[in-house]
Amino acid sequence: MKASKIYPWVVVGLLWVVALLNYMDRQMLSTMKPSMQADIAELQTAANFGSLMAIFLWIYGFMSPVAGIVADKFNRKWLIVVSLFVWSGVTFAMGYATTFRQLYWLRAIMGVSEALYIPAGLSLIADFHSSKSRSLAIGIHMTGLYMGQALGGFGATIAAAYSWHTTFHSFGIIGIAYSVILMLFLREKKDAHENVSSGDVLVEKQTSLWKGLVLLFTNLFFWVILFYFAVSSLPGWGVKNWLPTLFANKLNIDMSAAGPLSTITIAASSFLGVIFGGILSDKWVQKNVRGRIYTSAIGLGLTIPSLLLIGFGHSLFHIVSAAFCFGLGYGMFDANNMPILCQFVSTKNRAKAYGLMNMVGVFAGAFVTDFLGKSTDEGNLGKSFAWMSGVVLLALIIQLYFLKPKAKDFDEKK
Repeated sequence: MKASKIYPWVVVGLLWVVALLNYMDRQMLSTMKPSMQADIAELQTAANFGSLMAIFLWIYGFMSPVAGIVADKFNRKWLIVVSLFVWSGVTFAMGYATTFRQLYWLRAIMGVSEALYIPAGLSLIADFHSSKSRSLAIGIHMTGLYMGQALGGFGATIAAAYSWHTTFHSFGIIGIAYSVILMLFLREKKDAHENVSSGDVLVEKQTSLWKGLVLLFTNLFFWVILFYFAVSSLPGWGVKNWLPTLFANKLNIDMSAAGPLSTITIAASSFLGVIFGGILSDKWVQKNVRGRIYTSAIGLGLTIPSLLLIGFGHSLFHIVSAAFCFGLGYGMFDANNMPILCQFVSTKNRAKAYGLMNMVGVFAGAFVTDFLGKSTDEGNLGKSFAWMSGVVLLALIIQLYFLKPKAKDFDEKK
């Protein structure tokens, strides 16, 4: 096999580790609350903890469109390297925090640096892979996010064995070291932002920043994608940030056990979901141009009964089964967001488009994170999870009714 055919998968492998570190560094804070609140008293209330999680999401959301714009204009390799280096440095510094205010500002800085990664990383993978392998490639990359989420669940376990300071220091150093590896082996796709003329690719002029934004905002399909992505992000972020707490409360177990149990359940099922969803989507779209839409819709459909059971179930079997079903469905949905976007948006604007998607999704996440924090203090966390099944149903209906692509890739000749 030629090197040109192997390297697109090398890119997926290199960025898989970055995705893992991206989610692990942000996620482990959610499970180390019991250890940290002994030293930082302000973390003893769920509302304050929710604010700490939410500031990351608000900053991350505001920065996502900027990150997309930058990724469409500049070298994505170096954007990814700098992003990883900075958020890993912040993770290391969090181990030295002694006050809530210090943690608050470090989380804000982490929001800036981590936001730079996803639009650049996903658009780079999408450019290296054609419609025949794009969903699988994105799906494999997404498993890195889920693995990071799962390993983040062990933050409480490591903190209990050593200290939360040591946990932050250790993972910060790992990320800084890996940024050096990326410098050596990751490369940009040379023709990604150049005019090309061959086979199935349309000749397009390099668009200006404002023209690119105008093209996006006058695209009705893009507005539909923005809406259903934002609505579906409510339960997505709710599960990421509050499922460990729900497991601990409903099953009456310590957070050091609830953290790994919840995050591993979601990560394992999401892993299966993105791989299955990626393979199914890549095959289905070759026969039906709406194949990716249908695959994503099946995934969203699975999350609806899952949220109801997560909210109202009380036994270990019910809650773990529901979490597994949610992860499987959300993984199928997750693997197809960028590939679906590629059916409606040109390669010149995909990073900024995904940056905008990330922004609305994260803003929804910031809202639901804060809301679920208050629900926890009021004893209504389970009920709030169940109510989210209704908004997912709305997103599913809108997705199926409005999204009707005309080609497997927007840049293909019709």
